[in-house]
Amino acid sequence: MNESQMLPPYMRRAGFAPDPELGTLRDGEGIRRVGTPIGVDAWLVTRYADAREVLGDAERFSNARSEFLLPRVRMTEQEIAAMRAGNLLAFDPPEHTRLRRMLTPEFTIRRMRRLEPRVTRIVEEHLDAMEQAGSPADLVSSFALPIPSLVICELLGVPYEDRDDFQRRTSLLLDVSLPPEERVVAQLESRAYMAELVTRAQAEPGEELLGMLVREHGDDLTADELAGIGSLLLLAGHETTSNMLGLGTLALLRHPDQLKLLREEPERIDAAVEELLRWLSIVHSGTSKAATVKTEIAGQVIMPGELVMCALPTANRDPEFIADPERLDVTRGAPGHLAFGHGIHHCLGAPLARMEMRIAFPALLKRFPELRVTEPEAHFRSYHVIYGLTSLPVAW
Repeated sequence: MNESQMLPPYMRRAGFAPDPELGTLRDGEGIRRVGTPIGVDAWLVTRYADAREVLGDAERFSNARSEFLLPRVRMTEQEIAAMRAGNLLAFDPPEHTRLRRMLTPEFTIRRMRRLEPRVTRIVEEHLDAMEQAGSPADLVSSFALPIPSLVICELLGVPYEDRDDFQRRTSLLLDVSLPPEERVVAQLESRAYMAELVTRAQAEPGEELLGMLVREHGDDLTADELAGIGSLLLLAGHETTSNMLGLGTLALLRHPDQLKLLREEPERIDAAVEELLRWLSIVHSGTSKAATVKTEIAGQVIMPGELVMCALPTANRDPEFIADPERLDVTRGAPGHLAFGHGIHHCLGAPLARMEMRIAFPALLKRFPELRVTEPEAHFRSYHVIYGLTSLPVAW
């Protein structure tokens, strides 16, 4: 069995694109029973309209009842409850609504605009450091990973000097090729680390997000919930945007006509970011969902308790959703894509991710007009829940 066949179908890729087998499934029956890394079979939905229906209906398709943790690892009910606490992705309304309402004000577009000068400075500082160190460089370790990490650390109130440890734990947690026991240990370590930061914030709440939550919602949130919120935001805040910056840069370099257009007309950056989000779809599937009632999707009857996964890369390349879906076209903007999910679990940090990309891509392309990849083979990160590159050697 080759390496790609060991992956669950919804995580298989052919470079930037989903595995052709998934496209065939989408254009055929649209849904199929598949194995998952957590050892439980699930129905895999591949079409845009069906994925949008599943993601948009929290009553029929529950996050709270799905196999959210690794089921083959024995944990007590108390341990599981502590691990789930505060994790918005593990809840349905009204519990999800309660948690999200406390966080939404921190991620409004208006609040993001206030952060913009700081993000611009962070981007420029990393470009300065790259330029001073000289060509060649690894774009992932020198640009794509540190910028979102620093931004989310400052926003949350996490010491940036701890980044090597939390990035290592996140990498273990998201790697489905590892034994479940190893991934759970990484998850427990992440929660313990965040619990320490919460204790510090409770003793002396600062202006950062953790401090704000303690000051404004300290009576409504338990320490476990605060740690859960912090852990999710830290993981999502650096993993997703960093992989978009690395993979997005490679996509532009591999499409020189699109790169040239963006360089000549930088005002197209908002549309370009949306198209890159759609075309790359770095989050393979989001979380699994459990049917709460007997229901039907794509002509398939799904029984209560059965799991459903959404193949976001094929949904976002569905010709029923968008014309000429395989082509990267930075001018179109791709409104309605599912890269950030859909419905009540639509990515809370989407405004932050968009802002970071809107600032970082043009700054990188302007600073290094001769930017080029130095190796013919790309270093894709196949086994991770979030698709990306392990490294991107570039020169200028």
